[in-house]
Amino acid sequence: MIHESGLERFYVQRQRPAAKATPAAAEDWSIYDRPALRQGWVRRDEDGGGEAVLALEGMVCGACAWLNEQHLQRLPGVIEVQVNFAAQRLRVRWREPNFQVSQVFAAVAALGYHAVPFDAEALELRQRAARRALLWRLGVAGFGMMQVMMYAFPAYLTGDSLGSDASALLRWASLVLSLPVLLFSASPFFSGAWRDLAHRRVGMDVPVTLALLIAFVASAHATIGGQGEVYFDALTMFVFLLLGSRYFELRARQQAIAGLHLAARPLPAMCIKLTGVAGAVRSERVAVAELAVGDLVLVAAGEVIPADGQIVGGDTRVEEAQLTGEFWPVTKGPGAAVYAGSLNRQGPITVRLAAVGSNTRLWAIGHLVDRALAARPRLALLADRVAGRFVLVQMGLAALVGMFWLYVDPARALVIVVAVLVVSCPCALSLAAPMALAVANGALARLGLLITSAQAMETLARATDVVFDKTGTLTTGRPVIRQLLVLGELPPALLRTIAASLELASRHPLAEAFRKNDVTAAGAAEEVAGCGVAGEFEGVVYRLGRAEWVAELVGKPIPPSLRTPATTANLVALGCAKAWLAGFILDDAPRAQAAETVASLQGAGLKLHLLSGDRPEAVSAWAEGLGMATARGGASPEDKQAFVEGLQRRGAIVVMVGDGVNDTPGFAQAQAAVALGSGSALARARADMVLLGESLLPLARGVAAARRCLGVLRQNLVWGFAYNVLMIPLAAAGWVNPWIAAGGMALSSMIVVLNAGRLARDDVAWKSSTS
Repeated sequence: MIHESGLERFYVQRQRPAAKATPAAAEDWSIYDRPALRQGWVRRDEDGGGEAVLALEGMVCGACAWLNEQHLQRLPGVIEVQVNFAAQRLRVRWREPNFQVSQVFAAVAALGYHAVPFDAEALELRQRAARRALLWRLGVAGFGMMQVMMYAFPAYLTGDSLGSDASALLRWASLVLSLPVLLFSASPFFSGAWRDLAHRRVGMDVPVTLALLIAFVASAHATIGGQGEVYFDALTMFVFLLLGSRYFELRARQQAIAGLHLAARPLPAMCIKLTGVAGAVRSERVAVAELAVGDLVLVAAGEVIPADGQIVGGDTRVEEAQLTGEFWPVTKGPGAAVYAGSLNRQGPITVRLAAVGSNTRLWAIGHLVDRALAARPRLALLADRVAGRFVLVQMGLAALVGMFWLYVDPARALVIVVAVLVVSCPCALSLAAPMALAVANGALARLGLLITSAQAMETLARATDVVFDKTGTLTTGRPVIRQLLVLGELPPALLRTIAASLELASRHPLAEAFRKNDVTAAGAAEEVAGCGVAGEFEGVVYRLGRAEWVAELVGKPIPPSLRTPATTANLVALGCAKAWLAGFILDDAPRAQAAETVASLQGAGLKLHLLSGDRPEAVSAWAEGLGMATARGGASPEDKQAFVEGLQRRGAIVVMVGDGVNDTPGFAQAQAAVALGSGSALARARADMVLLGESLLPLARGVAAARRCLGVLRQNLVWGFAYNVLMIPLAAAGWVNPWIAAGGMALSSMIVVLNAGRLARDDVAWKSSTS
């Protein structure tokens, strides 16, 4: 191409050859200490400390996670390190205001791993690259295995009758074909073993590497010397089966945690900002990072909303799947709240920003996801400890078995030691808990329940009692018109319009029930504290509020229908001079599927309690309507904590569900707490689980899922432990060949992964169990 383009003149005029490239210098991690590069993945605490979430590459087993945790906890100033092997995620917290996050990157690199700031879009690219690289290694191992097996087949058929020259040729061909499998396909095992030994840790790659080296060295010695057994076929098959199980596990693990990446849709880098005043509005493209509270932005159809805010112009439908788990678009208009990360599906809207950057709801949920991925329950920690110690026991056992067979039958000692090393690798045991938890957490996140605490899954499965708050939990906390009592001749639609026009002048919480977008404010409107609103509509003066106050304008006795006490509702009267017009019965709107959730939880054998600071008669009426036996109104935050403590003294395992700051003392007392995603930030921070949408039904599904997850987790642990206990004696007795051991180890890992995968497929079963 150079000659055809006439570019060879450069080489003629060059006076000396080009200098050779110099090796790259060690990577400078200090770039991550720059404030501009820390946005989005570093969070500062009020006390000056901080927290970082990183994607951790290169881990192949639970021992890798343990090694990173132990190493990073020794950094000065670090107070907490959590590594999730299934999610390949690292979470670090520190207390020093001047802590340099570059220390974390350098420490991880010193171990032989690679850390990068977490980014959902970049994570998908890295996962794709990891799958492709592993698939290449698997392909080379598969090709080498088939060729080596083809050359080993004649020896199996003819035995000793195969000529020495032909036998030597086949052995040398097998050795050559085994080299790419050993040096390329098996290289991750060697690098992992070296990393473990360099830090005085025996991980699961160590016995695998030892088995591979023993088999290859012995086979190579037999090939060169012309006598002895060769195991190239078993070696290549072992590498192929082990890589196959790791590839299968990798795909399953990545699919399992996909449901937890709720903030996967990236925010736009740029957006259209509106400036100026009416009649002279200008638009300009600005970076989303430069937006501030109060800015006006224009979001076109098909664009992602860049920050939290309120629509001030335009009507549309918005997809909020990343925040609520519901993919059906929601109709939005002026005055409606919209959130960062939501997708504008229909028409252009103008949004006034109320929260940007790390103050958005999307960022808060992303932080909860990081907590969820870092959390590991007691069963998972126990499995990690057992697997780590099991490797040491296995190495000692292999040495004892080798010495025994060297004394009994030296010719069989080598193959038996290799079989013991292979068959006893606790891969299934180390995968048992992470896979089950990852699949269950991902499935629950897709249903709308986010697990953020290590022990939440186990506690939810063993729960006996659930305590609900009322306002904002079983109800939406927003008033609605439950019933309209027509007292005059005006039609209901006009009565609602008159009331909405008057309430535009009110700031009372109940005024929200009357709000309509297509009405104009009443003339001379005035709000009288404790009474209601008075104003003029189409030339007529009206009053809307307490019946006693409205009666002063009407001049007639209050009708009997407006004197009926309402236990759960508020009654608002409407009248004009000399006429009673209507009565509006207002009540708190029930949350979606609240009754269905209560029925499902009771069907699961749980005892339900309603606890609220609202009027006792209102709380009792709500409990009776929902079929809850225990109800208590007028409860203070301290009362809620004492109530939960009383249940616990009687042996109950309590889950509390709430949405506000007043629920946090009960949250702290209960064994597990569930907060509404739309609730207060403090409630979400203290909660062990967060409901992402407006429905409570995911909680009922979560109970069924948690019980099933705990069962699958125990099944995996029993299987992983039983497999090793049963197979090791068989291998030590010489009844299991190395290639059978390799197949058994790979099969045991795949069984654990498939069993955990049932939790994702049981999504339909969870839904049907709560219907």
